[in-house]
Amino acid sequence: MAKTKEKATKSSLSKKVKRSTIQTQKSQSASQPDTTPSQSHKKRRNRPGTVALREIRRYQKSTELLIPKLPFSRLVREVCENIANTSLTSSSSSIQSFRWQSQALLCLQEASEAFLIGLLEDANLCALHAKRVTLMKSDLALARRIRGPYGLEI
Repeated sequence: MAKTKEKATKSSLSKKVKRSTIQTQKSQSASQPDTTPSQSHKKRRNRPGTVALREIRRYQKSTELLIPKLPFSRLVREVCENIANTSLTSSSSSIQSFRWQSQALLCLQEASEAFLIGLLEDANLCALHAKRVTLMKSDLALARRIRGPYGLEI
């Protein structure tokens, strides 16, 4: 008997595909080892606010500076250069460059961090007064307005 070509019909293709997928699934499951109990457990999550309270306690205990020293130093030098260059007259084209002592930069950083922390504390009080716990831009604006033009604490 002569072989005849089998026409590709929808039913014959789906049977072949099903067989091949079942075989590959069996071979994959046989090659993978059983998962250990530690892998099947989900990672433990903290309740909302727990980590924030932990960070607050940690930063209140510490005395180190919160802003990194090198980026703060670059910012101070850039601002100083901008102020010096804008104050120069057009006749003198020399660019002034200032030198900073490390203790001067450290002192400026301490003062700026103390100012920012005080401002954020006042803004937080404004938010609490408005019966909110989220700090908003308007709270910062109100705290600055109450403090006055120089923002000095009395």
